[in-house]
Amino acid sequence: MRVSQANPAPDLIDFGIGQPGFDLLPAELLRQAGQARLDGKDTSFLNYGLEQGDEFLRHALARFLSEQYASPVDPAHLFISAGASSALALICMLYTKPGDVVLVEEPSYFLALRIFADYGLRVISLPVDDAGLDPDAVETILSQYRPTLLYTIPTFQNPTGVTLSPTRRARLAELARQHDFLIVADEVYHSLSYASSPPRPMAAYAGEGHVLSIGSFSKILAPGLRLGWIQAAPEQIARVTNCGLVDSGGGMNPLAAALVRPLLENGGQNEYLTELRTTYAARVNALNAALARELGDRARWRRPEGGFFFWLELLPEYDTDALLDKARLQRVSFQPGPKFSSRNGLHHCLRLSFAFYAIPQLEEGARRLAKAVR
Repeated sequence: MRVSQANPAPDLIDFGIGQPGFDLLPAELLRQAGQARLDGKDTSFLNYGLEQGDEFLRHALARFLSEQYASPVDPAHLFISAGASSALALICMLYTKPGDVVLVEEPSYFLALRIFADYGLRVISLPVDDAGLDPDAVETILSQYRPTLLYTIPTFQNPTGVTLSPTRRARLAELARQHDFLIVADEVYHSLSYASSPPRPMAAYAGEGHVLSIGSFSKILAPGLRLGWIQAAPEQIARVTNCGLVDSGGGMNPLAAALVRPLLENGGQNEYLTELRTTYAARVNALNAALARELGDRARWRRPEGGFFFWLELLPEYDTDALLDKARLQRVSFQPGPKFSSRNGLHHCLRLSFAFYAIPQLEEGARRLAKAVR
């Protein structure tokens, strides 16, 4: 009887699992938070939640984000969502209609592409280089299309790991103002930095009205909480808060919000995030060294400075869809490049996640992958 989305066979090392390992999930931390909330006399969080989200949580989250972003965050500019995917789907529901154009990166997060398909959106992809999404390409495409949304993962992008430069962030925000489209910035990895601090988030431009920034506790606490947020200008927050879905169901996930709130207030989230950064940084170093030993002559990649992923480019003659079958014979798996393409490209690329496995499994997985490649 399955409970979790992640369910690899015991002898399989599945680099395709882009979520934390079960050993990293903070059960004791959440148990203490839950006991503290459930032992009290306040039972309001067991009722329908406030539409915009628990005000105490939003104030605590605003303080946490102000520190993480090195940029002030107003709790009035936050809407509490049921995770990042729910936030993205809600934005699509409220701001788009079938046939509308959404600009995305090439490559992009494959499950976001699925959500856009669910809403009948027309996806137009634009190139990513070492500095992230190219604003020149965005400006060029604006002469051909009138997009409703531009979806970007600006920091430690999924899958490439690149980070959008500060200059390009400002330029994209300016283009959104000039051409009246919305930037949906998926910033769920922003706090998972293992080297230098990333630039100010796209959320810093949210107050201007053309940026909706999505965040999530899935990457920094536990995915099963299904808790995240949208940061946006007050008029955008009002549009989300006053929709029929929220009006009927109340604020999203008030029970999970009740568990997270004390961890923001007492510093537990900060302490756990520090532990995660240390653990993931060690895994990055180990997997980077193992890949260099095993695949250094067959592939190229950048060492991730944050996030969850390595993005490998093999020689052009490789097809990673076909390679996946050979890899599974070696009891290793990954996400092939075409999944991240809206134009059926990137056949010689693949994504590896280091979040689910400990260092010995990551090193063994690299050895098995290299055997499949050879």
